[in-house]
Amino acid sequence: MTPLDRQDIVILSTIQRDASQSVGELAERVGMSKSACWRRLQKLETQGVIKGRVALLDANALNLSLTVYISVRTNQHNDEWAATFQRATEQIPGVLEVYRMSGDLDYLIKAVVADMPGYDRLYKQLIKADIYDVSSSFVMETMKHTTCLPL
Repeated sequence: MTPLDRQDIVILSTIQRDASQSVGELAERVGMSKSACWRRLQKLETQGVIKGRVALLDANALNLSLTVYISVRTNQHNDEWAATFQRATEQIPGVLEVYRMSGDLDYLIKAVVADMPGYDRLYKQLIKADIYDVSSSFVMETMKHTTCLPL
């Protein structure tokens, strides 16, 4: 990948805040011609810097007001178990993120559900992956949430 220059960073900073704007609007905001801006966007997408453009939804407005972080430990550290666990988490709709971790826990999961019975249903699906230990923490208040990476 070629290094990002100042114009790339301005484009990326701008679309991180609002990817719904047209190429013409974006070009005007960043001070470029429409065709030059479009070429830069294409280059950034081809390089994999821009992975996609999405709409961010309000979980509360969709009755998914309970965010839970689930710590998972396993006693099976092999590729077969990891693949089974990955397939299981991919099939659970409320699971948003799954990370393999260093330290005391093996995996960290971020999920959203409507309520405690919703979490219980998610938990029952999750433990089908033959997990050794599960611990959950529920978000009481969101202090900061952003999708913008520091550029």
